[in-house]
Amino acid sequence: MTMTEPVSRAQRVTADALTGQRPIVVLAPHPDDESLGCGGLLAHAFAGDGAHVVLMTDGAGSHPGSRLWTGAERAAQRARELDTAIHELGGRSSDVTRLGLPDAGMGDPAMPVLSIARTIARQLSRLGARTLFATAPTDPHCDHQATAEIARLCARLTRARLFYYPVWSRWKQPDFRTGLVGMDEYRLDTTPVRRRKARAIAAHRSQHGQVFTDDAAGFVLDPEFVRMFVDADELYFEGTLA
Repeated sequence: MTMTEPVSRAQRVTADALTGQRPIVVLAPHPDDESLGCGGLLAHAFAGDGAHVVLMTDGAGSHPGSRLWTGAERAAQRARELDTAIHELGGRSSDVTRLGLPDAGMGDPAMPVLSIARTIARQLSRLGARTLFATAPTDPHCDHQATAEIARLCARLTRARLFYYPVWSRWKQPDFRTGLVGMDEYRLDTTPVRRRKARAIAAHRSQHGQVFTDDAAGFVLDPEFVRMFVDADELYFEGTLA
């Protein structure tokens, strides 16, 4: 599948303008979302004022049909891949917090979203971070949408600036911007760190079909999808606190 992204009126922005030259916090529903959507920004932040990634789920749900890998083993493998990706971007394993929520389960009405938002708010306070990044509410996945809602609640609690980064909606929905009406759109040129971002995405080997090989129906990243996120600028939409 090859997709030509519609031209937008996004404002060009520097990494420093997005971070406010302070540490940032990035919420990733699954291991690889951070590298795909924010890898360039994270590389800049790790080289400067710092960053912290909050991994929402354990990522075990990508290959549920595997018989060679238990759910716990899949989660452990994906955790190792995330550590490698963060190292490729210039960070350390200590720059990651794992909440361990169930993969594909964040849409459960019983999910304690306010409690989770408070936990992340404490993380922002500890780091002195004033900017929060999360997957866009337009992404067609329950975990991405729940992460967006938790980020909105956290931003209201902390008065932090909130930016959404689209992943699956950017790939699958040419008109995804209609769901983000009223938000300022920013475009970050990742050219200086593009190779590091590519290595970080490649570090998620299980999502490229290289690890969990006994689940024919398991998830595999489309090479064209990966190429778009490596070669294209990163997009950020500044959310409101309402």
